Amino acid sequence: MAGYIGAIDQGTTSTRFIVFDHAGAIVALDQMEHRQIMPRPGWVEHDAAEIWANTQAVIAGALERAGLTPGDLAAVGITNQRETTVLWDRESGQPVHNAIVWMDTRTDKLVEQLAAEGGQDRLRGRTGLPLATYFSGLKLRWLLDEVPLAPARADAGELLFGTIDSWLAWNLTGLHVTDVTNASRTQLMNLETLGWDDEILALLDIPRACLPQIRSSSEVYGTCRGVLEGVPLAGILGDQQAALFGQACLAPGEAKNTYGTGCFMLMNTGTRPFASTSGLLTTLGYKLGDAPAVYALEGSISIAGALVQWLRDNLGLIANAAEIEALAASVPDNGDVYFVPAFSGLYAPHWQSGARGVIAGLTRFAGKGHLARAALEATAFQTREVLDAMARDSGVAITELRTDGGMVVNELLMQFQADILGVPVVRPRVIETTALGAAYAAGLAVGYWASTDDIRTNWGEDKRWRPDMAEDRRAALYGRWNKAVTRAMDWVD
Repeated sequence: MAGYIGAIDQGTTSTRFIVFDHAGAIVALDQMEHRQIMPRPGWVEHDAAEIWANTQAVIAGALERAGLTPGDLAAVGITNQRETTVLWDRESGQPVHNAIVWMDTRTDKLVEQLAAEGGQDRLRGRTGLPLATYFSGLKLRWLLDEVPLAPARADAGELLFGTIDSWLAWNLTGLHVTDVTNASRTQLMNLETLGWDDEILALLDIPRACLPQIRSSSEVYGTCRGVLEGVPLAGILGDQQAALFGQACLAPGEAKNTYGTGCFMLMNTGTRPFASTSGLLTTLGYKLGDAPAVYALEGSISIAGALVQWLRDNLGLIANAAEIEALAASVPDNGDVYFVPAFSGLYAPHWQSGARGVIAGLTRFAGKGHLARAALEATAFQTREVLDAMARDSGVAITELRTDGGMVVNELLMQFQADILGVPVVRPRVIETTALGAAYAAGLAVGYWASTDDIRTNWGEDKRWRPDMAEDRRAALYGRWNKAVTRAMDWVD
C-alpha cells in the first residue's frame, strides 16, 4: 500500500492540502487564500471556481514540496467549511452564482417567515437545528428564487446543489455525493433516517433531483482524476466533525473546541441523537462505513478568528494576525472593554439573528491594547457560554477542553480560556486536526489504519494551560460580558 494519506482542507478563508504519514504527522502542506466577496452588508460569497482552482494548485504544491506523486497516496479525504452553498450546471460544471457562505445573512426574511408560521424550532425535531440563516437549505431556496430558470432546471436535474465537499468531489470524481455530517447541516436531512426529508423538501420547495446522494463519512466513493489521478476518494467530513474525529473524541462525553474563522465546540453523544434544550445543535458526528452513525451536540460561534482578521483588514490595528497577542499582552487586563462580535448575529446559545457587533465599556483610558485584548477575550467568553450550555444539556461536567485550529498558537488566549472556564485547556501535538480527521476517515476506508484505536494511539498532548484566576474575578468578568451581550441584542428589527 502507498505510504501516505492526503487531505483537502477547504476552509472559509483558505484551501490547504496536507499529506500525513501513519503516525499522523505532517509530511507536506500547501495553502492558498481565496477572496471574500461582500456585495452588501451581511452578505458573504466565495467564487467556487476559484476555490476549485486553488484546490488543484495546493495539491500540486504539497506533492511537489515532498517529492511525491499521486501514486504515493493510499487515499485522499475532504474536509470543508460546511453550510456554504454552491449551485452549478451539470453539463458545463460551472457555478451559476457565487457560493453563499455559511455566515451570510441574506435569508433572514425567509427565516422570519417560516418562524412566524410555525416557530423557530419547527424543524428541530427532525433536523436538530433551529431556523437560522446559518444552514444551507434556505441558501439553496434563495438561489432557486434568484437565479433565472433555476427551479425548472434543478427539478430536471440540470442544476446540482452541494456544499463545498460535494463541489470538490464532483470536480475530482464526477460523482454527486455528500456525507452525513455535511448533509446534517443543510436542515434538509432527517437525523433518524439519514436521508433527505420529503416533508421539509416540500415545505421549502426544494427539488430532490438537484440534491447529492448521502453517503457515510468513510468509504471509497470513487477514483480521482486530474491532479490526483488514480487516488481513491475515501473520506468526507464537515470541518468541525473532522476536528472531533481528529482529536480522537470517540467516546460519549469527549469534546473539542476549534478556534478558526468561527469557533465550534462539539461533544460526542454516542449513537442516538441528543435533543438540546439550551440552544445547542444536534448534529452528526461521523459515520464509518456501515457502522451506526455517531451523533454530537454542537455550539457554533460565528466570529472568532474572523474578528482578528477584521481588526487587521478593516481597522488596520495590526499588520498581521500574529501581532494580536503581543498587542493584547501590552496591557494587564481589558480595561473594562468588551467586544461582542455579532457581525452575523449571535449563534449558540442565543440564536439571535438581529444582534449586531458592539464594543462596550469604552472610556478615554481605552487604547489599542485593550481593544486587542477584548477581541481575544470575546472568543473565550463565547466558548464559556457554549460550554455551560453543553453541561446543562448533557449533565456532563467537562474536566478538560481539547483545542485546535489556528488560534491555539495564541498562548494569551489559551491561558485566558482556561481561566474563564475554570478547567484545563489542552493543545494536541498536531493542531491540524481538521485535515487529520479527514485523513483518518479516508485511511480507515482503505485499510491504511486498521481501526480507531490507531487514532487514539496517535493523539498526543503538546501543552496544557491550567486555570489561574480567582473565582470572584472569573464571575465578575463573565458578568460584565453578559451585560455587553444584552447591548448587542435586537439591533436589527
